[in-house]
Parts: sequence; C-alpha cells; structure tokens
Amino acid sequence: MALNVSHVVGGYSQIPVLKDISFDVKDGELVGLIGLNGAGKSTTINHIIGILKPFSGTIMINGKTIENDNRDYKKQIAYIPEIPVLYPELTLKEHLEMTMMAYHLNHTQAWKEAKRLLRIFRLDNKLNWFPANFSKGMKQKVMIVCAFITNAKLFIIDEPFLGLDPLAVSDLIDLIKQQKQKGSSILMSTHVLDTAERFCDRFVLIHGGKIRTEGTLEQLRKKFPHAGSSLNDIYLSLARDDRQ
Repeated sequence: MALNVSHVVGGYSQIPVLKDISFDVKDGELVGLIGLNGAGKSTTINHIIGILKPFSGTIMINGKTIENDNRDYKKQIAYIPEIPVLYPELTLKEHLEMTMMAYHLNHTQAWKEAKRLLRIFRLDNKLNWFPANFSKGMKQKVMIVCAFITNAKLFIIDEPFLGLDPLAVSDLIDLIKQQKQKGSSILMSTHVLDTAERFCDRFVLIHGGKIRTEGTLEQLRKKFPHAGSSLNDIYLSLARDDRQ
C-alpha cells in the first residue's frame, strides 16, 4: 500500500481544518480526491508532501513516515501543484537537470525519458527557454515532465487539467495509465468530475475537513441510490445535505 493517511487532524493554526481523516491509495491505483473549494483537499495534500505537520495522526508512504525517514519518505513523492512553481533564473533544461539531481536519477536514462516526454508535450525545442516565455499551459507541462521523469512511487496531482489544452489532457491521462501499469500510485485532486469519473479507480469525497464517503463509483451509487448516477450528482447531493 503506497499511501496511508490515518486519523489525521491538522491545519494552519490551532483550529483544525482536517478533522480525523483516514484513507489510503493502493499500489497501481488512481484515487480522486473530490471536494468543493475549502473542503480540505489542498490542506490534505500539504500534509502528505510535508509542508504541514499533523496535530495528530500518521501519514505513511510504503511504511515510512516523514518523522522517521524524511529523505526516503520525500523521494517517493512526485508532486504536480495546481499553480506551477518554476525558478525564473533557470531554463527548462536546468529545471530538468535540477530534478534529476534532487531524485538522484541516472543521468543517461533520465534524459532519455525526458526527451520522450518533451516530444509528447511539444517542448523539445524549448530547452533553453526561461519560464517568463512560457504560457500557463506550458508551465504546467514543464511540471508534468519534471514529475514523470522521476522514479516516484506516489504521484500527487493537484487540479492537473486546468490550463491544459485537450491534447495535453489526453497525453497526461496516458502517462497516468502508464504509471499505474508500473505499480505507481496516484492521488489526484480535481474539480473536473466527469474526467475523474472516467479514469479514477476510486474516490475520496471530502467536505468540511471530513471524509464524507469513499469507494468506487459503483459503490457510491449503491450507498446513495437517490443522489443520481454520476459522480457530480452524488457529490453535489452530499454537499447540499451537509449544508442543511
């Protein structure tokens, strides 16, 4: 089991945003983390990647915690944030080289994979470009390429489809499928529920800092037979019920 979040309480101040949440992501599984703005998705991700420390509870990746083995814990994660984070003084090539050094990748093999990904996302002729010359979609593609050249066991992808053109969305989905076949695990936070419904193996629905429910789409339909058949229908029904 790649990721195990157990009874985590946490947030940014003394008042918890996350209220005793527990879920997991198994090897070779794509799990959709679904919730409205402010539901706790980003806070959950920030705890998993180590930006925030839980008030209580544990987060483990393949049996390792950040407290017990910081280096091995973090090197198992590849993170694609909602807003691309690039260094203005580094070219695309230098971003890739920095990623290779950070993950201690074999230089020859990593560049072979990088060139493949650069061709897929049509960035292969922009290695000497600086981030200021990239559009938002191109910056997002740089983050994707940097993440997928790693040997990460767990990919955490936050709102991956925002800013990407339809071809890039299709290419990203293909990459996710390839990583699943290799046994990697993916936790994906997204508002694009129709896409999540088609490609995620399972869903974790978070609302108000609590895990409202989780399961496959078929399991959710059985749990909430009157909510509707789509993931969007089910989540909106639960969110409205909690608001009442």
